Amino acid sequence: MTALLSVIHEDDDLLVINKPAGLVCHPTKGDALSSLISRVRMHLGEGARPHLVNRLDRETSGVTIVAKRDDAALALRRILASRAVGKDYLAIVHGRVAIDHGVIDVPLGKDERSRVAIKDCVRRDGAAAQTEFWVARRFSRAVGAPVFDPVRCGRSLGRAGSETGAPFTLLRVVPRTGRKHQIRIHLAHIGHGIVGDKLYGGDEDLYMALVEDRLTDQQRTRLILPHHALHAAGIRFIWRGAELTFSAQPEAGFATFASGR
Repeated sequence: MTALLSVIHEDDDLLVINKPAGLVCHPTKGDALSSLISRVRMHLGEGARPHLVNRLDRETSGVTIVAKRDDAALALRRILASRAVGKDYLAIVHGRVAIDHGVIDVPLGKDERSRVAIKDCVRRDGAAAQTEFWVARRFSRAVGAPVFDPVRCGRSLGRAGSETGAPFTLLRVVPRTGRKHQIRIHLAHIGHGIVGDKLYGGDEDLYMALVEDRLTDQQRTRLILPHHALHAAGIRFIWRGAELTFSAQPEAGFATFASGR
């Protein structure tokens, strides 16, 4: 049986969860297990009024905060809006990122050329967006032909080849702003798209195939991983006068791939 939730922390105000990759935050089906909020309601019981304070994309795993009451939700959303929150992500990207540390500072806005309504892109008239990253590990491994195309998706910061397989980099990423899909777009922009990203990897038909439930085995092989390799590893904020820090390890598939084994 599928585990209902992976609970990191729970008290009278908060429920902190390590969301699995592939689970949507809000319901799209009638199945009570098909969304995170539905599972939260089952966990809390009848009469619960939970609020998702930070939402992750369907394929992004990691730390998710739920407020149990209306007043707690309002207070937490004010904290997030003030940017008084520290967030850490882990991402596995295509290629060897040559610099150990960098800041991507390019504006983001709606991608008007895309047939995917939710897709954004880098554009001069967009909203300011900054993403900072550090290289945690460079590695290589044998894989099928990757889908990511650095020519179509951005400029590369270094994609040196490898004698032992395709090059990859594990990054620690800190978003300095909170734009939609910010980390995914920014990393693709510098030529290092996230492994398994169906929307920003250069072939958005992969995203359409996902939502239309028609992904082929060949497409899955090209994507390398079943879900994009982005994990919300930690979050920090002041709550009721105390600093709270919550963290979660990535799922086994992510960790095994990032180990290079």
